[in-house]
Amino acid sequence: MSDTSGSGHFPKLRKYFSRGEFLDRLKKVRDAMVAKDIELLIVSDPSNMAWVSGYDGYSFYNHQCVVVSLDCEPVWYGRGLDLNGAKATVFMDDESLVGYPEEYVQRDLHPMEHFSSEVIKRRGWEGLTVGVEMDSFYFSAATLRTLEKFLPKNTWVDATGLVNWQRAVKSETELEYMRIGGRILEKMYDRVVEVIQPGLKKNELVAEIYATAIRGIEGFGGDYPSIVPIVPTGVEAATPHLTWDDSRFELGAGTFFEIAGVYRRYHCPVSRTVYIGQPPQKYLDAEKAVVEGIEAGLDVAKPGNTCEDIAQAFFSAMKRHGIQKGGRVGYPIGMSYPPDWGERTMSLRVGDRTVLEPGMTFHFMPGLWFDDWGLEITESFVITPTGSACLSNVPRKLFVKD
Repeated sequence: MSDTSGSGHFPKLRKYFSRGEFLDRLKKVRDAMVAKDIELLIVSDPSNMAWVSGYDGYSFYNHQCVVVSLDCEPVWYGRGLDLNGAKATVFMDDESLVGYPEEYVQRDLHPMEHFSSEVIKRRGWEGLTVGVEMDSFYFSAATLRTLEKFLPKNTWVDATGLVNWQRAVKSETELEYMRIGGRILEKMYDRVVEVIQPGLKKNELVAEIYATAIRGIEGFGGDYPSIVPIVPTGVEAATPHLTWDDSRFELGAGTFFEIAGVYRRYHCPVSRTVYIGQPPQKYLDAEKAVVEGIEAGLDVAKPGNTCEDIAQAFFSAMKRHGIQKGGRVGYPIGMSYPPDWGERTMSLRVGDRTVLEPGMTFHFMPGLWFDDWGLEITESFVITPTGSACLSNVPRKLFVKD
């Protein structure tokens, strides 16, 4: 049986943020809880867990969470085998860490049974109104059913997005990490353009992308991305989410790349399209329209304007070029774990009137997908006190490889 006490001492190996920054984050979360009459919050999204506690481990395929109360230190709860990982990364004291035994792993016993007695009841939290992330990738129907069964005195409410919204404005340290990700991304695209050629297998190029991403830049090693490289070619590029295979690149075809540089879990994604050979006029026309649209959107990306303003500016530019484009054209980014690098709050779309603030970060992602081809040119940017600034410096254009 695993040690579940949370006692003992283990060195804090990954101090990526100060204790003061975590306390500032905790205050934001608690203020949001009070506003929604939530007395206790169970955070199960691994990105949100990391943001409120510092926990950094590839253990999210197991049940785990961070519990935030209004007056006590947060409690990390997870598999007993991951206790030392929690001790190495979270800002809390060891006494605030609880692990569950191995008999609760992938059996008919649910870890939330153990959680109910060893966390909620032991700390006197029965009867409270508890917020849970019901629409999180990592909060299952069985989890909620088990909590309701073993803690019938508690009231369960949906707190999906509560922590996500507190993450919207980045600190200077967070922005530094994202800019480092942007520098790593620049090297990744340098390598893509250098290596791609007719006859090269796609998986071989993706291997180069991963190697460059993980090697990072001088003084800063790269991290794994929350989304794998998206690399569709030719007709496949008419769809936005196909990954790679072992087919070969061909002369006379365009490929768009959606990839991200990542540092300490902070993402800087950018898409670019590479055409091998002489691109048809439709690619050149689309390139001109998208670049103009991005510039128009970035011109209005400033404090006091809204997410909708960016989308409207982009759509107006596209309309001038005779291209109809709808839907959303971007989303907020920052710290993330698989399967998504978006923060799942606001969107750059018509109808979203969220007011832009300095420190907000977005992936401006106006991809074009037609019946039998596609083109992506995108930017990640931060709202500054006077406007906006891109987080990387990858040339904003259609790359042509002769």
